[in-house]
Formats: sequence, C-alpha cells, structure tokens
Amino acid sequence: MKIHILENSAKLGREAAKYCSTIIKEAIEEKGKARIILSTGASQFDTIKALVESDIDWSKVEMFHLDEYIGLPESHPASFRKYLKERFISQVNLKKAYLVNGEGNIEEIIAELTEAVRKEPIDLGLIGIGENAHIAFNDPPADFKTQEAYIVVNLNDTCKNQQVREGWFKTIDDVPKQAITMTVHQIMQCKHIVSCVPFEVKAKAIKDTFESPISNLVPATILKTHKNMTLFLDNDSASQVISKKQAAVS
Repeated sequence: MKIHILENSAKLGREAAKYCSTIIKEAIEEKGKARIILSTGASQFDTIKALVESDIDWSKVEMFHLDEYIGLPESHPASFRKYLKERFISQVNLKKAYLVNGEGNIEEIIAELTEAVRKEPIDLGLIGIGENAHIAFNDPPADFKTQEAYIVVNLNDTCKNQQVREGWFKTIDDVPKQAITMTVHQIMQCKHIVSCVPFEVKAKAIKDTFESPISNLVPATILKTHKNMTLFLDNDSASQVISKKQAAVS
C-alpha cells in the first residue's frame, strides 16, 4: 500500500486527482476508454472538484458509484445520485454513468448494475473510508465472503451518526435503515484503488486500519491486501499514526 500525507484536504484532493488522472489517461490510451468508481460524502468534495478540473477526455470514461439509500428520493439532499449529478456528472461529458437507484424494484436494479459492472474490468476505484472503517456501506461486521457485486445492507448506528454529523440528515431517525452497496468482493476487483481520507474525524478509522489484522470488524483492512492500493491522508486523518511534524514533510 502506498501512502501520501498532505497538509490539508484541498491539497490532498489536488494530489489525488493528479494521481487518478494518470491512471484514467493510461487506460484510455491503452484501450480507448476507462471505467471508474466514485465515492461520495463530505470527505470526497475536494478530490471530486479537482477531478472535474483535470485534463481528461471524459467522453471516454464510464462511471459507477458505490451505494445509495433504499427508498430515499433523488431530490433529497443526502441522495448520492443527487450528489454526483450536481458535483460531477453535470460538470463533465461522461461516456456513461451507471447510478445506483434505491427506489423501485431492488432485485432488478441490482441485477442491472451487476451486469454492467462485470461487463469489463474497472480501471480505478475511488473508495472512501468511513468513521467506522466501512468501505462503501459495508459496515462492520462486513460480508467478506459474498461473491455478489451489489447487496442490500442494514446501516449501523455509527454509520448513521456520521451522516447526521455531516449534515445530510437532521436526526439519526431520519437516516434510512437500509442501502444498496457495492460489495467488498466487487470493490477488490478494481485494477487500482485510491482512498482519499481527510479530516480528524477519520483518524481513529485510519489507525484501526493500519494496526488491525485483516478483519471484517474493520472493513478497510481488506484494502491492505490489494496489489495496487494508494491511500491519501491529510495531517489530521493521519494524526494517530504519525506525528503532524512528520506528516508535514511526508
């Protein structure tokens, strides 16, 4: 696992976008297109903003994303479809966007997504890490065994509280109880994984990811087994694993 520690979230976003841009351009050069997965949430704002500003031929890029709440309308501020349409899809000319729709026939939606995501390899997965060390909505104890591409999961209280703290919902009772998520297995099929994890609120999750053995109780630990995994931290998120003085010069 490669690790980059930047001074703050804005610098992290710019450096991560440069790194991702290289991977995307190489895929386009090699096969005429690239297939990517994007994460959402407050921690991804700066990276997505910098990606939008990157010199990439987006007309040759297909995009997937990780998850969506079940039963939440796209008009809701917390909808990940809304998030991506406003912050990314409307800003670039994508070849195709495959969005996770949490409304309608869930079995059919999962079947369609599975067919699409498995049609060809994914070149790059931008995979965030949550406060409970989840990846996508694979909360602990995450299912490391399923071979499905997407599944329905129950969200735990730590995950729900994170959504409230970030301002997406007013109370924990407002957070949907279930979501569709890309599985751990499917995430690990990406050729390259890049995790952008800024902010002090993620420091314990990063510490647990570094120090714990591979365990579904700390889902992000599985990323350490991926052969092309790169982690971008800022001084705050790295604060429990490296001193800020050291981080500033890394």
